Amino acid sequence: MTETIINLDTLNPIEFFGVNNRKLDILRKKFPLLKILSRGTQIKLSGAPEQVESAKEKIDLIIQYMERNGDMSENYFEQILGGDDAETIDNFVDKNPNDILVFGPNGKTVRARTINQKRMVQAADTSDIVFAVGPAGTGKTYTAVALAVRALKNKLVKKIILTRPAVEAGENLGFLPGDLKEKIDPYLRPLYDALDDMIPADKLGYYMSTRTIEIAPLAYMRGRTLDNAFIILDEAQNANDLQLKMFLTRIGPNAKAIITGDPTQVDLPKNQRSGLEKAMRILKNINGIVQIELNEEDVVRHKLVKQIIMAYDKERQKEMQQ
Repeated sequence: MTETIINLDTLNPIEFFGVNNRKLDILRKKFPLLKILSRGTQIKLSGAPEQVESAKEKIDLIIQYMERNGDMSENYFEQILGGDDAETIDNFVDKNPNDILVFGPNGKTVRARTINQKRMVQAADTSDIVFAVGPAGTGKTYTAVALAVRALKNKLVKKIILTRPAVEAGENLGFLPGDLKEKIDPYLRPLYDALDDMIPADKLGYYMSTRTIEIAPLAYMRGRTLDNAFIILDEAQNANDLQLKMFLTRIGPNAKAIITGDPTQVDLPKNQRSGLEKAMRILKNINGIVQIELNEEDVVRHKLVKQIIMAYDKERQKEMQQ
C-alpha cells in the first residue's frame, strides 16, 4: 500500500475537479482500485504502488495542461486519463509556444488540441495534399482554416481559397433569392465562422474585398489553376468522382491543399456516389499525399457529441451486418 499527496496550488480546484466533482468521478472510474480523496487544493491517492504512480503521472499531465491552457473540458480530461501510450500522453502537453497556430482577435490562441489534429498540422507541414476525414465536431475544418491563416500570415502563400460543394441546391443556385454571395453564403457559413475566430473583422473584410481570401462553391473552381495558395475543400464527401478529380487537378506548383470530409454524412442525390472514398483509395500510396483519420476521441464540441457519434457508428455497423 502506497500513499501520495498531489498539490493543486497553481490551479482553481473547481476547474480541476469539475462541476459537482464530475471530473473527480471520471478519475475514480479510471482507477477503481485506488482510494482517491480530495480536500481543498490536495488530492490523496492510496493503493498499489504501480496504480498510484500511473494515476500521479496522468494527474501531473492534466496539471501541466491546465497551467498552460486554462480550463480543461471533461472530454480532454478523459482523453488524457485514457492515453496509455507515450505518444498519446506527450501530445497533450503543449511544451512549445510555437504549437500555437494563430493568434486571433482579443488575444485568442488557436492550436491543435487533440492527437489527430496535431497529426493534421504535421502532415500539412510536410506534404502538399492532406486528406482529413472523420465525424462532425472533430475540428477538421477549424484546424485546416487555422493552417491556411498561418500560412498567409507567414507569407508562405499569397491567398487562401476555401470551397465546398453546394449540394443542397444541386450547385444550381438560380432559384434562391438574392445575389450570388447571398445565394451561396448559407452553404459556406462554417468557413466564415472559423475565419471570424482567427482574423479581426476589419482585416478579414479587406482580405475578402481584395480576394486574398476567397470563398466559393466547388463548381466555381473549374478551369482554374490555383497557385501560390492554401486551398481547402470542405465537406468533400458531397463531391462526386469527377468533381474531386477536377479539384485535385487545379492545384498549382506552389500550393497546398487540405480535403476534409465525413464519409458517413453524404448528402448527394441517391443516383450519385461520393468521390471521397475512391480518391483516398487510389491516391493513398502517392508520395506527398497524406491521409489523417479523426475519430470520436477528437470531438471538441459538447461532450454528448462523442456519445452520439459512437451510437450512430454502432447502429451503422449493425445495419452493415444485416
